[in-house]
Amino acid sequence: MKQFRTQINYEGYHADFTVQAEDSVESIEKSILDKLGRNEIKFKNDGFTNGKWITYEEVIDDGRPVHYKTVLGTRVAERAAEVRKA
Repeated sequence: MKQFRTQINYEGYHADFTVQAEDSVESIEKSILDKLGRNEIKFKNDGFTNGKWITYEEVIDDGRPVHYKTVLGTRVAERAAEVRKA
């Protein structure tokens, strides 16, 4: 099981939460639906977002330092390469 940060935006409402699921779309969707069914997700009216979308990303507790680079004018974070010890 992995942990996924999930964000739902729907017609001016926003929710940001984590779910535990296998690394598959079906498992993540089932975990989201389970949380919705148990009323564990709190939506906030932000009055800003328009449209409907769901995003999710794996939460990784990584101790490596973060480095930044600029890609097409946008600052992007990336982890330092792992160093293999001989």
